[in-house]
Amino acid sequence: MQPHWNGVYPALTTKFTSDDQLDLPMFERNLLAQLEAGVNGVIIGGSLGEASTLENQEKLNLIRFALDQVAGKIPVIMTIAEGSTRHAIALAQEAEQAGANGLMVLPPMRYKSDHRETVAFYKTIARASALPIMVYNNPVDYKVEVTLDMFAELAEEATIQSVKESTRDVSNVTRMINRFGKRFKILCGVDTIAMEELMLGADGWVAGLVCAFPKETVALYQLTKAGKIEEALKIYRWFLPLLELDIHPKLVQYIKLAEAEVGLGTEHVRAPRLPLVGEERERVLRIIRNGVNHQPDTAY
Repeated sequence: MQPHWNGVYPALTTKFTSDDQLDLPMFERNLLAQLEAGVNGVIIGGSLGEASTLENQEKLNLIRFALDQVAGKIPVIMTIAEGSTRHAIALAQEAEQAGANGLMVLPPMRYKSDHRETVAFYKTIARASALPIMVYNNPVDYKVEVTLDMFAELAEEATIQSVKESTRDVSNVTRMINRFGKRFKILCGVDTIAMEELMLGADGWVAGLVCAFPKETVALYQLTKAGKIEEALKIYRWFLPLLELDIHPKLVQYIKLAEAEVGLGTEHVRAPRLPLVGEERERVLRIIRNGVNHQPDTAY
């Protein structure tokens, strides 16, 4: 199934057991909740999925398992977040062989590549696999910005089709559209500005809190794109304190705590991350529980 790069694409967390193994039953529970809510695709092994701590075989196991569960209903996207072009190519090709429907590709990890190196990195991966690619543009966290001039060169590769727009500058949506029209699909990658970017013309949303609140996320997307702004704002204003959990260095622990509270996950993370404790855990729990206790009506 080819991704259309429209709608809600959850960046799924990776579920672990207490002894640090993949928790596939809990992963399945969350995945089925996403499907029921009406998401348009899922992303495996991203930042929220603790990609840096996963073995390649674990990522491929998750891809195969997700493909079995979704049974062709939605595309399953593999994340490529590697330190070398060689390793990125190898994982992209393995993902393609495993049946992945697309790739979300980050710039080179750990090395701050320049314009020429960043473009060469993406083009080399695009030419090594037939899978469609979403560029993950997140200079805030990963220090490499994929600029408009870079996108002008990347536009030469037909399989580079979309961008996860995480610059945190909402005007970048308009810049992309002004320069490239509809050449690239744009998906907001920052939960706290999703409604704004959708109103400015973004096609989709790579979401984080959707892992715990799938129905609300899908409803917010659909209402916004339908122009039902008053109804969308009721959800968005309720949602914002929760969405702010997505823009913290401990977003994995925060979102996993939210999943645990709603029965769609556990708090288990992989070291060096540790579960939340003490005042920090209580503070985040208060935000989550307040949201749970005041969930809006999503039946519009």
